[in-house]
Amino acid sequence: MIEQRAENGGAPPAEERPGAQTDEHPSSEPGATLPSQPYPESIAEAIPALFRVAAGVWIRTGVWALETSLRVGARVARVSVSPDAAAQLVQEVGSGMRAYARELLGVADLDDRVRELVPARERPEARSARISLREQGAELLRESADVDFDDRTHPAYARILSELAPDEVRILRLLVLHGPQPSVDIRAANLIGVGSQLVAQGLTMIGTEAGCRHLDRVPAYLNNLKRLGLIAVSEDALEDPMRYHVLEAQPDATEAIKRAGRVKTVHHTIEMTPFGEDFCDVCLPFETVEAG
Repeated sequence: MIEQRAENGGAPPAEERPGAQTDEHPSSEPGATLPSQPYPESIAEAIPALFRVAAGVWIRTGVWALETSLRVGARVARVSVSPDAAAQLVQEVGSGMRAYARELLGVADLDDRVRELVPARERPEARSARISLREQGAELLRESADVDFDDRTHPAYARILSELAPDEVRILRLLVLHGPQPSVDIRAANLIGVGSQLVAQGLTMIGTEAGCRHLDRVPAYLNNLKRLGLIAVSEDALEDPMRYHVLEAQPDATEAIKRAGRVKTVHHTIEMTPFGEDFCDVCLPFETVEAG
């Protein structure tokens, strides 16, 4: 006992001091601290290697930044003289950033991120498209100033021909050779006589009269011809009311009239537009086909 006190500087051993705790029973009281444990030797040995990696990254970053700053400085000097070099400068800097980031960080989607940072007006493809449109506009201005230029054929006619179905050409032939055609909307009138509900819209005999092969597609055909500006639906009725009476006697119209009960009919006219007449005159030789 005396030897233990001498080794501890005269203090009594832990088991003899009141409230003292031994290593086998660590304290659970608040504020008690555990003995500090040394780092494992493997972690301590890895610290110098981590410092070497960090130093290498810092050196590579510094070298790349110095080289890039020198190249960008030279480019900026040329941009001040030639503004067209600005897009090339942005593209080269973006390429350098992508290559360095892939090497250092392994980022795979850098192309999309850099593309979002570069304004659309500075991208080479946008600039090429803008130049192409300006060239086309300049060519149109030149042609408009040329009194000898032959522009009797509208440039949209070739595209319109590629967007027409054979049945739609049959409808155009009907309108050109036989004039405007009637169309009827069937509406159900309210009991109090105010307002009405649409029961059937755009009933017509154009498909049958034109000899269309697909009668169920006639509404789509008419919508396409209207979209292309070749026909129009007028709110005015034809002068001959008998043409509407014949149309209202057709099976589709009579069925809609039965569903409506208190029926109200609205008469329309489907006719060619001036643009459509010129298109047919230039592109569709109906008279020659009929004569043959």
